[in-house]
Amino acid sequence: MTTSTRGAAKAPAVLVLEDGRIFRGRAYGAVGETFGEAVFSTGMTGYQETLTDPSYHRQVVVMTAPHVGNTGVNDEDPESSRIWVSGYVVRDPARVPSNWRSRRTLDEELVRQGVVGICGIDTRALTRHLRERGAMRVGIFSGDAWAGIHDEALLAKVRSQPEMKGANLSAEVATKETYVVPAIGEKRFTVAAVDLGIKGMTPHRMAERGIEVHVLPATATVEDVYAVNPDGVFFSNGPGDPATADGPVAVMRGVLERRTPLFGICFGNQILGRALGFGTYKLKYGHRGINQPVQDRTTGKVEVTAHNHGFAVDAPLDKVSETPYGRAEVSHVCLNDNVVEGLQLLDQPAFSVQYHPEAAAGPHDAAYLFDRFVSLMEAERA
Repeated sequence: MTTSTRGAAKAPAVLVLEDGRIFRGRAYGAVGETFGEAVFSTGMTGYQETLTDPSYHRQVVVMTAPHVGNTGVNDEDPESSRIWVSGYVVRDPARVPSNWRSRRTLDEELVRQGVVGICGIDTRALTRHLRERGAMRVGIFSGDAWAGIHDEALLAKVRSQPEMKGANLSAEVATKETYVVPAIGEKRFTVAAVDLGIKGMTPHRMAERGIEVHVLPATATVEDVYAVNPDGVFFSNGPGDPATADGPVAVMRGVLERRTPLFGICFGNQILGRALGFGTYKLKYGHRGINQPVQDRTTGKVEVTAHNHGFAVDAPLDKVSETPYGRAEVSHVCLNDNVVEGLQLLDQPAFSVQYHPEAAAGPHDAAYLFDRFVSLMEAERA
């Protein structure tokens, strides 16, 4: 990515998809060039949490909501220390933010962090194109430096970029050093959380339930996990292709062998799927947003949930599967397309979901999953 902060408000910009489709608009955020996988998010709010979610590493996010930035940017809502999206696409940026917590405009924050974006394009047409053709590589080029470059040359640059399939990215976004999030109030349990791209609200949700969370790097070993003497082990969300995550899969198998209570979300769900012997595959355009309907098969309840995943677990929906760690079944399913949204073991305390129950941003329908994790640790202690 190359960026400049000058002239962003009026600079021309062009978005080039790897299949040759081109959209022309204006620069939004920093001026320069950037590349990634073009994906769309259906959330109508929560853009700060989206931008700072490490799972969006190396992705150019298209917002389907037409008006973005109206509440500005505050210092309380980021889910990590920086913006992780590689590019940002909106139709109509807010001209003046209005919110009592706002400290600066979204455009100013994108410029400050060097994030290249584009506005003034038909994001509805772009979203429909991605739904029909699938997520694909994309480049955004803005500023006078690109004004005279032939479209074919820009397309060649896009096609030279790496694809998301086969990308091993979790270690690029995870913490390099272990840190501790203390329990709020009385400490009840200790959890080792393997950071594959964790969002800040996730250990906070556990801390609210009396859990002291030791957040470990993505490269953590089984020995590192058990060095903190955990009552439970957690595997976080994160970016990239789960087929490349052999290290975390090996660690999870070590946890399953010890029958320690285990909870995984998003990438962690895919890691559990692989650990149990299931395959994973890339979705055509993925699930991203805070309004995805999921059914919890154990209760029959339908939840509106927050998603950010481009890969899924390939597990049978209609039967209980035998695995090296006992019987397993699909516990949650997306009602839009029947994608596996959760797994649970029937013979030991382990479960996972594909979505984000920490509700940042998003509805609180799935908050009970943290309580379910607590119940598993309580039962194991008893």
